[in-house]
Amino acid sequence: MNMTWKTIAPLAVWLALYLVPVPAGLNADQWHYFAIFAAVITGLILESMPVGAVGIIGLTAAGVMGYVEHDPNKSLRWMLGGFSESTVWLIVGAFVFSIGYRKSGLGRRLALLLVHKLGRSTIGLGYAVAFSDLVLAPATPSNTARSGGTVYPIVSNIPRIYGSEPGPTAGKIGTYVMWTAFATTAVTSSLFLTALAPNAAALSIAKKIVGVDVGWSQWFAGFAPLGILLLVVVPLLSYLVCRPEVKESPEIVEWSAGELKAMGPMSRNEQIMSVLVLLAMFLWICGSNPTISLPFLGSNFINPTMVVFVVISLMLVTGVIDFDDIVREKAAWEVFFYFTSLLTLSSGLNEIGFIKWVAEGFAKPLATMSPLTGMILLVSFFFWVHYFFSSITSHTAAVLPVVLAVGTSIPGLSVPTLTLLCVYSLGLMGVISPYATGPAPMYYGSGYIGKGDFWKFGLIFGVIYFAGLLLIVLPWLQMIG
Repeated sequence: MNMTWKTIAPLAVWLALYLVPVPAGLNADQWHYFAIFAAVITGLILESMPVGAVGIIGLTAAGVMGYVEHDPNKSLRWMLGGFSESTVWLIVGAFVFSIGYRKSGLGRRLALLLVHKLGRSTIGLGYAVAFSDLVLAPATPSNTARSGGTVYPIVSNIPRIYGSEPGPTAGKIGTYVMWTAFATTAVTSSLFLTALAPNAAALSIAKKIVGVDVGWSQWFAGFAPLGILLLVVVPLLSYLVCRPEVKESPEIVEWSAGELKAMGPMSRNEQIMSVLVLLAMFLWICGSNPTISLPFLGSNFINPTMVVFVVISLMLVTGVIDFDDIVREKAAWEVFFYFTSLLTLSSGLNEIGFIKWVAEGFAKPLATMSPLTGMILLVSFFFWVHYFFSSITSHTAAVLPVVLAVGTSIPGLSVPTLTLLCVYSLGLMGVISPYATGPAPMYYGSGYIGKGDFWKFGLIFGVIYFAGLLLIVLPWLQMIG
């Protein structure tokens, strides 16, 4: 490997932070662990080496030094803990779903149908992609299952129809289509209480700490002015930011009709894959709803990741895919090592108390500020501190109690409004980084969105989404409250 400034930069960041005197309130292990985390993020942004390698190196360094667990055996168990996380396997499973869509031909057929109906203009395709996520969102509490397992396998087939492949030709239309899909799922995850699992967890925390209880319709009504607006403008914003080379393509519409005709009726494997997709959606929707009884499961609940394993097993049994197909899926295993490492490292920040130190240090001075200033700063902190997390659930558990507790100490601050602004931001903050939410690693690893572009687009859309919270949702909540 050639040593370049991009290779040296993460080491420089680590060394600079390592040599800085340990801040008050932290011990040396906590600060030096943060130095490793900062170096890993720098490596990911600069693409110093393959993302999986960056994560593994950072995780190994933290484990060997014993920053989280001093006992070597416990430190190793901590390092390997992320490999058993259900979210990681749900992401890998979504990649395997993509193999089934691709190998059976179902993905190409569905992509051709979308192109035939709405492919005359690139903007039209963007709205088709956004609408696909919106339809599924109210009843799919896992955005990884929804966007990664259902939407991604279909839309990833669309760019190839236009001759847009991962790499040099991604900008023709692939970057636009994939980013629109990803940016949309962040919006739908906030629009519906049932579109993101941590939403309900956040409300449970809020009810226990500050007594704020919010129902499904109240949740929707509070976020709808921004959510609906974003659903309308996200395809347009993505068009401006991604600048696809293909603007209109009426000849592709005619060509897609001929391709559909040439494909003929659905093959056996397409039919099986269709049934398995519907089964997965049924189990994702009904298996996670405690009010719906599914006696054949033996209980009223089935984990979304378990659904993935069930469907993959059926795909193997029916011959839709072979095990060799799974082994050869390079993108899945790259994401597996990258996201597992990041998930473990970011969780470590919380385990060692670094996040609590940051939260308390930021929040305490706000108690003397005006209610509006205090609320804006608290929501700002809650939103942007997500750069330290690769799990919205762990972010919610670690930071929301601190933010709400500080909010109650500011005289005149509306705690219900603060609560809603924080919980509404959970879905939106998923857009800011390649590890911010479950579907992010899939789109990051697709090859259609440049690694540096992903960070840039995430910051642009993060700023837009956050501005919408303060400029639209905050006044709306004050008006209806």
